[in-house]
Order: sequence, then C-alpha cells, then structure tokens
Amino acid sequence: MAAVGLLALLLLARFVSGFNPFERETVDRTQPAVLLALQDLSEYRAATGEFQVIVDTQDQVRNLPLAIAGERTLFVATGTVDAAVDFSALGPEAVVVDDARKRVTISLPPAELTEAAVDPDNSYVFSRERGILDRVAGMFNDNPTSERELYQTAEEKLESAAVDSGLKDLAERNTEAMLRSLLTSLGFTDIVVTFR
Repeated sequence: MAAVGLLALLLLARFVSGFNPFERETVDRTQPAVLLALQDLSEYRAATGEFQVIVDTQDQVRNLPLAIAGERTLFVATGTVDAAVDFSALGPEAVVVDDARKRVTISLPPAELTEAAVDPDNSYVFSRERGILDRVAGMFNDNPTSERELYQTAEEKLESAAVDSGLKDLAERNTEAMLRSLLTSLGFTDIVVTFR
C-alpha cells in the first residue's frame, strides 16, 4: 500500500511541477580521442563531387519466400568523391623555366579519384523487409541489422558514378587555374601546364 502511495505522490509531483522521476538522461563517458598517425599530404584536392545512390540489396534463401526467410533493404546513400593531383612524385624535370624567367612549363600526373566518403547524416535506410526466421534470429544477435555492408556497397557505387562524371577533368582545370594564378603572381607571363 505504501508503494502505491509513493507512486501516486511521484505522479502528482510530475503533473504539478513538471518533474519526472523516470526521465532518461544520456551521460557521455567517451574517453579523449587518441592520435594514431600523422600523414603529410602531397596532393592538391582540386574538385569534389557529391553523389547519391539507392542501394537495393536482398539476401534470399533458396526455395523460401522473403516473408519466411531473407532480408531486403533499400538504403539511400549520399556521399562525396574528391579528385586530386598528386605532387609527391614530381622531380626537377617536371618544371622547366626559360632563361628569361618568363616562360614556365609544368608537367603533372593526371587527376585521380579518391575513395568515396558516405555522409552518415544524410544517408539512411529507407525500407527493410525481414523474414520471420531472420527476425527471430535477430533477437539473439547484438547487431541484427548491421549497415556496414550497405555503406561499403554504397562507396563502390559512388566511386563508379564519379568515374563518368567529369570530376577528373574539372580537377585538372582547377589545378591549372591555381598554378596559373600562382605563377602569374611570381612574374611569369607564358605558362604551360600539361597532364601526362
């Protein structure tokens, strides 16, 4: 009886004062980040493309309908792919300056695409259908609907889309424009930039 009275008092206090004794609170006990490595960048990231793809995957069990076993997922993935020009392997022969220091020729490697980076804030599972057997099995699994494979598939699809997007050409034009601006400020009047 005393427990019922205590519960009634707590509920009354909640309605009167807005106090909720059962309110949830998230406590962040994350340890400080640890630096694993430092890396020098020797490439010029000259262009970025933003892409979106709908990943449609289905794990099926032979001779059983999806309602019994299997899983189908629609995942909307948004991410970026950069195009970069690598300056790390340039030797002295890559830059040729005439005696009057008015003409310069620079030979660069072609732009390359970087790995895709899927944006978790703008990517989401749109639909997931799971068979009864998969749902039951998921009750005994710590991570029954892991999205890791979806992210990996999305990265591959975004990288494929970037190949035909003209991103490399844009990166090379931007790199040339950056070098022309820099070299013009140094007094060069005849500037030739080529991509091997």
